[in-house]
Amino acid sequence: MKLLKKIVKYLFYVLAIPILYVLVSLILTFITVDREIKNQVSDKTIYLNTNGVHLDVVIPKENINNKLLKGIRHKNYERYLAFGWGEENFYLNTPNWSDLTFSNAFKALFLESSTLVHITRYRSIQPDWIAIKISSSELNKLNSYLLNSFQKDTLGSKIILEDKGYSFRDDFYRAKGSYSCFKTCNSWVNSAFKESGLKACLWTPFDFGLMNKYKQ
Repeated sequence: MKLLKKIVKYLFYVLAIPILYVLVSLILTFITVDREIKNQVSDKTIYLNTNGVHLDVVIPKENINNKLLKGIRHKNYERYLAFGWGEENFYLNTPNWSDLTFSNAFKALFLESSTLVHITRYRSIQPDWIAIKISSSELNKLNSYLLNSFQKDTLGSKIILEDKGYSFRDDFYRAKGSYSCFKTCNSWVNSAFKESGLKACLWTPFDFGLMNKYKQ
């Protein structure tokens, strides 16, 4: 009987923690942080993109300042750059969700690990992107946030991982910070919006939270 009680108690804690995490995450996701400055000239456009789980912020190349663009591989005909951030092992060893393993997920969520900036290059606007109008000052803050996410070498240059992209149109770069269940790929994008003065979730580990704030 004592053994059974111990097992039930153990199972309770094992199940209660993730359930509590999801509930708190949903509450914080649905709380909106309003745009800091309203009634300003919003003549710049950025985009939100998701693969169903992971968010990217997409910026037309003409809206990316020289400091951020410097050291990023791109061709003249590639007009849009999508920025994502995530755990290194997860990015490199889980190119598709079918490749997801418990070990990779556990390491990403609970162990201190290195991170990468993932940049995907596009020729044209994709139909599933969500367009967002922002001001020049908000765009400048977003550029600064993205720039500060890159880890630099001793010469101050971005560090690219050669031949690690999924295809001919994307690359990985060394990033600052450690991934965890409290700082996820999607909370990174949400923080980019908050620090840029844009409407955002109070906090979210999900992709749909921020997407829903901007869907028409």
